[in-house]
Amino acid sequence: MPVRTSTGTWRGSLKEGTGTVALGSGAFEGPYSFPSRFEEGPGSNPEELIGAALAGCYSMFLANLLASAGSVPTQVHTEANVHLGRDDIGPAITKIELVCRAEVPGIEPEAFAEQAAAAKAACPVSKALRSVEVTLDAQLV
Repeated sequence: MPVRTSTGTWRGSLKEGTGTVALGSGAFEGPYSFPSRFEEGPGSNPEELIGAALAGCYSMFLANLLASAGSVPTQVHTEANVHLGRDDIGPAITKIELVCRAEVPGIEPEAFAEQAAAAKAACPVSKALRSVEVTLDAQLV
């Protein structure tokens, strides 16, 4: 299996410094800062990258489960809302809400719900994030 690489570079102090994050594939490189991470400033942040990783992994894994069970989806769209809060040590990801809307011709809602829950438990990024509460709102559209 391949090894995926990403990088993060930070220059300066926490509040005045700036940084960049980049995917090893070259598909994304972007700036981040204290305001983009802890306030509403411009730029990216590690939490939204984790959200994108989970949303992408979950959507792909669910599509595979559905297709393997004979219900090929037209589309699986997942949004991950990553909550940054505090724990006893400091800033922490306290919760991730997955909101999935899928077009799956001919599937019964109960069968879809079962596959959606299975994907949440088994996708590789979900497994990596087991220390964080992840909720799921999965619906057919």
